[in-house]
Amino acid sequence: MVRPAGAGSVLPHILLSAALAIMLAPIWFAIVVSTSSVSDFLTGGLGVLPGDQAIANYRTVLVTGASNVGLSPVGPMLLNSFMMAVAIAAGKIAISIISAYAVAWFRFPFRTAAFWTIFITLMLPVEVRILPTFGVTADLGLLNSFAGLTIPIIASATATFLFRQVFMTIPDELTEAARIDNAGPVRFFFDVVLPLSRTNIAALAIILFIYGWNQYLWPLLVTTDTKYYTVVMGIQRLAQSAESSPVWHLAMATAILAMLPPVLVVLSMQKLFVRGLVETEK
Repeated sequence: MVRPAGAGSVLPHILLSAALAIMLAPIWFAIVVSTSSVSDFLTGGLGVLPGDQAIANYRTVLVTGASNVGLSPVGPMLLNSFMMAVAIAAGKIAISIISAYAVAWFRFPFRTAAFWTIFITLMLPVEVRILPTFGVTADLGLLNSFAGLTIPIIASATATFLFRQVFMTIPDELTEAARIDNAGPVRFFFDVVLPLSRTNIAALAIILFIYGWNQYLWPLLVTTDTKYYTVVMGIQRLAQSAESSPVWHLAMATAILAMLPPVLVVLSMQKLFVRGLVETEK
């Protein structure tokens, strides 16, 4: 017998709907501003629905830029941000999973000390490390380059710790079976460890992509050439220009464009992440 929905089941939906509306309201406002003219924004003539200037505003942001406020086209910035985010995510995962595999499975002197040395770096804030990192990057001649944008911030103690914890849960029976099959460390890594780690790899790929995409301070330090500007830097330049010149419609259009790739990555990786959670091979 199906019971009718009572107040106990309706109230959570109401609260969730209210929270969702509060979260989406600023995004909807940004969409409305990005599709309206600057006069509508200045005179308070914005409506609830998007305006009729979407094509013009987004074409200006993506293709032509705004020379009056020093804004270069955002299209190349989006590509730079995407390349930087992918490189950071892939590099962090590759280095972290290999270092965690070494710490978890190999027996060598000072193995525990090596792990805790990596772990202690989590306690160092970015501000403590950023000036020495910048000095090394400058000495290596990596300023104004994609290598300078990505390589100095690829190492990740957090990802190493998470992978190491996953590897510690792998049964010893699998290791013994691999030895019986005469599987070496490399084959065991690719045939056993990687498949069992796909859930963590998917989750970390999402988190690290967003981390790389939202990088602002580091690109601001190592990049002075507009050819290597990221979209976050473009938003910052527009926000500064908007204080003296009314370009909030372009700033909002750039913000919407900057929001789309992380959202698409989350949506595309979500199925893989959920599938890894419900599989039972572990």
